[in-house]
Amino acid sequence: MTSTSPRVAVLDYGSGNLRSAVRAVERAGADVVLTADPAEAENAAGLLVPGVGAFEACMRGLRSVDGERIIERRLIAGRPVLGICVGMQILFGEGIEHGVRTAGCGEWPGTVERLQADIVPHMGWNTVEVPEGSQMFAGIEDERFYFVHSYGVRRWELDGGGPFAPPRVTWTNYDSDRFVAGVEHGPLWATQFHPEKSGDAGRRLLENWLATL
Repeated sequence: MTSTSPRVAVLDYGSGNLRSAVRAVERAGADVVLTADPAEAENAAGLLVPGVGAFEACMRGLRSVDGERIIERRLIAGRPVLGICVGMQILFGEGIEHGVRTAGCGEWPGTVERLQADIVPHMGWNTVEVPEGSQMFAGIEDERFYFVHSYGVRRWELDGGGPFAPPRVTWTNYDSDRFVAGVEHGPLWATQFHPEKSGDAGRRLLENWLATL
């Protein structure tokens, strides 16, 4: 990488799929470190929070490395954070899986719940409904992205934008159900799909994020 490449920390809290996330962000043009060190994660130009598996397990892993505090301190300072898949879901108020409620980070109000679809998981390529003015999807508004999940946020509950401008929320329809596919809210961005598995479109999205660092 050149000396001008932004430094991105990928938060290592025991979630799967870490290496593919690291490689994808490197290909998009960043200098990447995989770390659980709070100082490294707080001070990098960007923080990527991946996530694979159950909401409760991811929250337990996140807390084991003080991840909630890391995310909160970065956002207070206006420093960019990107959550992917369950790394997006844990940013909401709570998750419900098999009748068990688990508190999330609470950066956004809302509940992660099972998709109301005949076939789950939702696995494969899907289009998204991009809001006007999106930076995340600039140049890729009509592309498809790769999803693998059984749970999602089916209602957006935040009224206003808090300390930031009102969020831009991207949606996806699957089997007559509708859920949040992406959020841009000041320095906090997130996607339900996997940019690192979404080919050229996913790479462009990561490049769009890196451009904000």
